[in-house]
Amino acid sequence: MLAELSIKQFAIIDQLQIHFKKGMTVLTGETGAGKSIVLDAIGLLIGGRGSAEFVRYGEDKAELEGLFMIEDGHMVYTLAEEYGIDVEDGSIILRRDLFASGKSVCRVNNKLVTLTILREFGRVLVDLHGQHEHQHLMENMYHQSILDDFGHETISPRLHEYQKKFGLYEEKRIALQSLAQSEQELAQRIDLLSFQTEEITSANLRQGEEDELLGERNRLANFEKLHDSLKAAYDALHDEMRGIDSVGDAMRELQQASSIDDQFANQSDAIASAFYGLEEVGYAIRDQLETLEFDSNRLDEIEQRLSVFQQLKRKYGATIEEVIAYGEKIGIELDTMTNRDERIEKLKAEVELLESELFEIGNKLSKARRKAAQLLGEAIHLELRELYMEKARFEIRFMQDGKTPALRKNGIDQIEFYIMTNAGEPFKSLGKVASGGELSRIMLGLKSIFSRSLGVASIIFDEVDTGVSGRVAQAMAEKIYRLSIEGQVLCITHLPQVASMADQHLYIRKVEETDRTTTQVNVLTEADRGNELGRMISGTHMTDLTLRHAEELMDQAMSMKESLKNGV
Repeated sequence: MLAELSIKQFAIIDQLQIHFKKGMTVLTGETGAGKSIVLDAIGLLIGGRGSAEFVRYGEDKAELEGLFMIEDGHMVYTLAEEYGIDVEDGSIILRRDLFASGKSVCRVNNKLVTLTILREFGRVLVDLHGQHEHQHLMENMYHQSILDDFGHETISPRLHEYQKKFGLYEEKRIALQSLAQSEQELAQRIDLLSFQTEEITSANLRQGEEDELLGERNRLANFEKLHDSLKAAYDALHDEMRGIDSVGDAMRELQQASSIDDQFANQSDAIASAFYGLEEVGYAIRDQLETLEFDSNRLDEIEQRLSVFQQLKRKYGATIEEVIAYGEKIGIELDTMTNRDERIEKLKAEVELLESELFEIGNKLSKARRKAAQLLGEAIHLELRELYMEKARFEIRFMQDGKTPALRKNGIDQIEFYIMTNAGEPFKSLGKVASGGELSRIMLGLKSIFSRSLGVASIIFDEVDTGVSGRVAQAMAEKIYRLSIEGQVLCITHLPQVASMADQHLYIRKVEETDRTTTQVNVLTEADRGNELGRMISGTHMTDLTLRHAEELMDQAMSMKESLKNGV
């Protein structure tokens, strides 16, 4: 469960520390008070997309931190072990600092992690149902993933096998498509690659040659300076001023001194080393002066060779190494093209075999999905009946464009949810017929079904009760509470029926302090809860009748909670 949440300098929140309890926690407050901001903070904490706009105006960064208490055997332990993160006392701390520059720093139990890793931890700790999920439910592309999640034990292995094979199939199919291009395009490509290959091959390129030639050109271009410097150095060692000879005299005198008193031995050795070193340098300079000569023809050859290098680099790469690599690459492509017919036949056979294997795996995958679809449909019927949609009928349809199904990334199935909301009416696509209240009930029904296998520490709802009232609102309140009995549910709501079922009631309000607006959160007492439920029932105009209604609602909720806990 999410035990603590710390929010600093986030949106209009200055500093907020919230302690949550197990069971059902509701967050209420007037519109614009900041209820959704708290859920936005949780969303970012579990890896949601961040933005510099979340940082409170005038601050450098926003700080978000959440403490989760985890039961033994939770899947987060496996994830922590995979990334080398220690878990002590059954607690996981997620932290994310979001900077005004837009960058963020993420940590899990004080260890730096990437945003992707933080998102992995968030996925197994929290199931956050935002208002956007209503829109997802209306889009056909999400229906297949909902079904696959429901039947993951039987579907996932087959889907993984199919996707692995499909990746290889696409690779071969694209290669075949590329080879099967028009004869004219192919001939033009062969001509171009042949010319380029010949141009690169005829240059006889060698790695490192360019650097060698640049060094040699530099020596030839500066021949006079080089010769004069070497001559001056040699003269300084051997001219009439007796440069190196003087060092030799000093060496012999120190050798004489050290033979008398060994305290001069180090100085004698040092000057001897210097003398013989200078002598060797002098011999080397003399030899270099004797062999040094200027060859204008060689300089021209180097310039011409470097010019060839420049032309090739302008066409094929920034360096000679890149030009060589490009030549090897087009050589392989040219070889493939010149053996095109043989290659095409081989690829055709491979593609046909892969197609056959994919249809075989795809049919097994489809069979697993159809079994799961039947079970999911039955489960949704039960959920909708409890939410006063007893006349509704729900179907999961497998669509097909033609007689032969198409191979797609996720299988051969096109899945779409259909619903009939009133008796005697035809089935229609879920996205085209369901109202906001109906979508809310369907979504809550799905969450109730999936909560049995989600394994997350906390389920969070952001106004899942949109568009409902009366007895439907009461039924949704009971269903949300049932989800919290074995875990934790956090819920933003505008419905007094839902708020009355809370084990913990947090009131969120917006206040002004020193000319700045900030959000505060208060834990309501039983008396405070009555007043808040009264406000939710009647608005700002509170009467004794309203308060009595609120108290009755709380009493009814208490009885209902006991019944639900006892499984009645």
